[in-house]
Amino acid sequence: MTTLRDLAEYQHQLNRAADPIRAAGMSAYMRHQFSFIGIPTPIRRKLIQAIEISAAQQYGESDLLQLAQALWQQPEREYHYCAIELLIRAQAKLSLAALPIIEQLICTQSWWDSVDTLASKVVGQLARREPALLTQLDQWPSSPNLWLRRTAIIYQLNWKTNTDTVRLFHACRVNAADTDFFIRKAIGWALRQYARTDLLAVQQFVAQTALSSLSRREALKQHLQSI
Repeated sequence: MTTLRDLAEYQHQLNRAADPIRAAGMSAYMRHQFSFIGIPTPIRRKLIQAIEISAAQQYGESDLLQLAQALWQQPEREYHYCAIELLIRAQAKLSLAALPIIEQLICTQSWWDSVDTLASKVVGQLARREPALLTQLDQWPSSPNLWLRRTAIIYQLNWKTNTDTVRLFHACRVNAADTDFFIRKAIGWALRQYARTDLLAVQQFVAQTALSSLSRREALKQHLQSI
């Protein structure tokens, strides 16, 4: 009942700001992967702020995950963004038990906009709090699912000196031959981010690994810009 009541409130708040013209443009920008209500991010966040804060403060992990799933099942992309932001706001309440649900979100309604935020701001934060989670994430670099592999590559984006380079370089190495743009871009992005912390380590890895030209170029971009 709690989930249904909150979902109805989300729908009420978002539907009253619907803009069909803007929605068409937003859908086109996302290559028509999803339908949209047509609400810019700042307005959407303002509309649902009170609901989100209340849910994050009052609910336990199980109810929060149920609400996130209910939002994810809605066809419009704004609801998916709401689900992600709810998990980010309430991430301190998430435990190892949340991983199967987070994995489900990564693997459904999948595109870079949802996966990248889930990877860096939900999976990454959960893994830092719960190191036991890392052994489960170690299966993802070789997953048949593209988006789990991308997540495995980028979930440490904000770890800086806490980055586990063995895991980072392994995820990049086992996916180095992948021809998918999203994987090649993720490898370059993750390496470039870590280069801000340890440029020499990234340069050595790039020199020793058969990366695509895209991954290599992205990985060393920070270095090249400083020359």
